[in-house]
Amino acid sequence: MIQVYNRTTNAYEEELVAGKKYIEWTYESPIGKNITELIAKKKLFSKIYGIFCDTKLSANKILPFIESFNIDMTLAKKKIHEFSSFNDFFIRELIPEARPINKAENILISPGDGRITAYENIELDNIIQIKGFTYSLRELINDNTVANKYENGICLILRLCPTDYHRFHFIDSGVPCENHYINGYYYSVNPIALKNVSKLFCQNKREWSLFKSDNFKDILHIEVGATCVGSILQTYSSNTHVNKGDEKGYFKFGGSTTILFFEKDSVNIDDDILEQSKLGFECKVQLGESIGTKFVQ
Repeated sequence: MIQVYNRTTNAYEEELVAGKKYIEWTYESPIGKNITELIAKKKLFSKIYGIFCDTKLSANKILPFIESFNIDMTLAKKKIHEFSSFNDFFIRELIPEARPINKAENILISPGDGRITAYENIELDNIIQIKGFTYSLRELINDNTVANKYENGICLILRLCPTDYHRFHFIDSGVPCENHYINGYYYSVNPIALKNVSKLFCQNKREWSLFKSDNFKDILHIEVGATCVGSILQTYSSNTHVNKGDEKGYFKFGGSTTILFFEKDSVNIDDDILEQSKLGFECKVQLGESIGTKFVQ
């Protein structure tokens, strides 16, 4: 059972996991682990499923998925019958009122919907993946010069489930730099997988870019793919000023992860997120809500 902390109710709740039995079998049973290594983590497996999710036939999966996970479709721009495929539904856009953006310059907002974990005073070669497993930022982005900027800084991990809104956004106004691609595997990013696969983020397909934030110094954005994620699609233009809350990109089908690194003395993360992270719990957040404030000397 995966429990997450609801910031609104101040209570823990069980996460409904799409394909939970499959994930448990593939990452915890001996036979399942072998199949994961031989097939499920490979690009071809996710590519084939991604192609299916782009077909009209896959649209039959939409209504059962909505009903199983109680997804509020009144917040989507399109009606259920207007989606041409499951991926079209999966990358659905929301009406502006669905996710109000806190525009205050000193407020740090969540880049999307999901479950967030925060780590302070990070050591570059000893960043926590999950209790018992760590990884290196240098290995994650393959760039020592950029990685060194974030020694003793803050790491934020936003895990998206298949049931979540799957577009990610800029957390401040500023200038985004060019995108970098790193090929890799397609392990699940569910906590069940995170506690069974060492250096998972460093093994999966990922993309990263620097963001010249107007209020929080230089932020390192990293998007990590996962099982059945057909693509990570960036929709922004590099070296062009953006506004807080503007779309940066989106993930096609599958659970996925956005990781943000902040320089030392750039931001203070909200106390409840830090406390729950220390206890080993993720906090449920939505795009646009406050998760921290600008660091003041």
